[in-house]
Amino acid sequence: MVLIVDDIRANIIALKKTLELHNIDVDSAESGEEALKKILKTDYCLIIMDVQMPGLDGFEVVKILSGNQRTKDIPVIFLSALNTEKKYIFKGYETGAVEYITKPVDTDLLILKVKTFIKIYEQQNELKVMKDLLSKEIKIRKEAQDNLEIKIAERTKELVQKNEELELRNHELQQFSWVVSHDLNEPIRKIQIFIKIIKDLYLKTDDKAVDYVNRTIKSAERMQTLITDLLAYSRLSAQVKPEKTDLNEVLQEVLSDFDYLIENKNATIKTNELPTVDSIPSQMRQVFQNLIGNALKFSGIDQKPEIEITSEIIVEKSFDSPTSPEGSFCRIVVKDNGIGFDEIYLDRIFIIFQSLNDRQTYEGTGIGLAIAKKIIEKHNGLITAKSEVGKGASFIIVLPLKYKSK
Repeated sequence: MVLIVDDIRANIIALKKTLELHNIDVDSAESGEEALKKILKTDYCLIIMDVQMPGLDGFEVVKILSGNQRTKDIPVIFLSALNTEKKYIFKGYETGAVEYITKPVDTDLLILKVKTFIKIYEQQNELKVMKDLLSKEIKIRKEAQDNLEIKIAERTKELVQKNEELELRNHELQQFSWVVSHDLNEPIRKIQIFIKIIKDLYLKTDDKAVDYVNRTIKSAERMQTLITDLLAYSRLSAQVKPEKTDLNEVLQEVLSDFDYLIENKNATIKTNELPTVDSIPSQMRQVFQNLIGNALKFSGIDQKPEIEITSEIIVEKSFDSPTSPEGSFCRIVVKDNGIGFDEIYLDRIFIIFQSLNDRQTYEGTGIGLAIAKKIIEKHNGLITAKSEVGKGASFIIVLPLKYKSK
C-alpha cells in the first residue's frame, strides 16, 4: 500500500484517483503527525510526501522515519510545487528520500516510479521468505538423522532452485539501480545542455560570464560523476578500483566549488603540499567537501573563517605516529577557528543524523561526517577530531599512501 501525505485534501484526492486507476492501493494522511501514527500501525511499501505542511514538515517526518529501525527503509518520494529550489532538492535527498519531484508532475513517469518501488517491496518480501526457508533448512539438517543422504539430495535440489530465483531477483535489482541512476543523471544532463546553449548564443563577448558558465558546467560534470560513484559505493558488492590521486588537485576542485561562499564570508584558506595516494578520487573529494563545508558553515557569527589544511608523511597508521619521509602513511589536518564542540561528544559527531548544534542557526542533516568516516575507513584509514567550544576544531585523517584491500 502507498501512503500519500499532504495537508491539502484536493491534492490527495487527485493523486489517489490517478494511482487507483492503475490498481494501486492507497492510504492518506493530512499532516506529518497523522502520517507518523499511521506508519507505526501499517506497513507501507512507499510514501509520497508533501514538503511544506503545518506542524511537522516533510523533511522532519522523513528524518524521524530514518532514525527508526522499523521505518528507516521505507522509500519516500517528495512531491512539491513550492520548494523547487536546488537547496531544497539537495536537502530532500540528504534527509533520506529516494526521489524529489517538483510540480507540474509527469504522471506517466510518477506511475512508473511508484510501480518500480512496489515491485522492489514485493521482491524484498520474497527474499525474506527465502531467507526463512534457508533458516528452516539449517534446522532440519541438524535434526535429521535417518535417511540423511536422501534428504540432503532433495534439499540440495531445492536450494539450487532457490539460488536461481535469487540470481534472477538480483538481476532485477541491478536493473532498478540503473533506472534510478538514469533518473538522477537526466536533470544534470539538461543543466549541461542549456548552460552550453546560453554560453554559445548569448555570452560570447562577456569573459566574466563565460568563466562563471564554465565553472557551472564543471560543477555539473562533477555532480554527475558523484551520482554514479555514490550509487556504486552504496552497493556492497560493487568494487570501485582505486587510482593514483593527487590530493592537491582534489582540494583545488573543492575550493573552486566553494569560491563564492569563501568570498562571501571573507574566509582565509591556507594549505601546504598534499601527497599523492591510492584512492577513489570522487570519495576523497566528498571528504574534503564535508570538512571544509563544515568549517565554513560553523564559523562564528561575526568571525571571518580561517581554515588551514596541512599534511605530513608518517611512519605508521596512528594519529600520534612520528613523521618520516620514508613513511607509508600520511596525516592530514583540517583546522578551523569556528564554534568548535565539547570533546565529550566526539563519538556522536561521526554517527549519522547526529548534530550538536542548533539547526535553526546552522542548517545541516547530520550526515556529512558519518559519510566522511565511512569513506576514510573504506580506504583503510582513520579519522578523529580535537576541539574546544568556541576555539575551533581540527579534523585529523590518517591514510595509507598505497591502497591495500582488507
